[in-house]
Amino acid sequence: MSVINFKLRNEVLKHNASLSYCYQCSTCSGACPVALETQGKYNPRKIIEMAILGFIDKIIEEQQSSVWLCSTCQTCVELCPQNVELTEIFILIKNRSFDAGKVPEAFISQGKAILENGIAIPYSRATNSRRESMNLPEIKTAPVEEIQKIMRETKFEEKIPEEKT
Repeated sequence: MSVINFKLRNEVLKHNASLSYCYQCSTCSGACPVALETQGKYNPRKIIEMAILGFIDKIIEEQQSSVWLCSTCQTCVELCPQNVELTEIFILIKNRSFDAGKVPEAFISQGKAILENGIAIPYSRATNSRRESMNLPEIKTAPVEEIQKIMRETKFEEKIPEEKT
């Protein structure tokens, strides 16, 4: 049996009052490319329903219908008849999950790669050589120092779990 977490439920509602207008029409889930690709295993409507009901333990602790699968493509927001800012709610839930240490390892690995290289998947020398041989332009990335500064300001390194040796 789930326990209702009124504190986080109210924070979600306060952060995004539009959530109270969600009528569970399922437009978001019906249009979501990730929901379609996962054949409903990822379900934005279900996440919103659990948030409205305050079942934060199911969202954060149990990672039911994992909010981490949201690609923030904004399709749900664009099509929502009630103008609910779903991706903003999902970002809030992701932040709370991160604070609770409930983050899939792949996201931690990507964060570490971004901290070190400025991008999640560094380009190999082979990729760069092929691009050069095809006369393709060099791929521009943001300056690593700027990204590292942002990540320091958000205390990313302090929040990542210690490596197991």
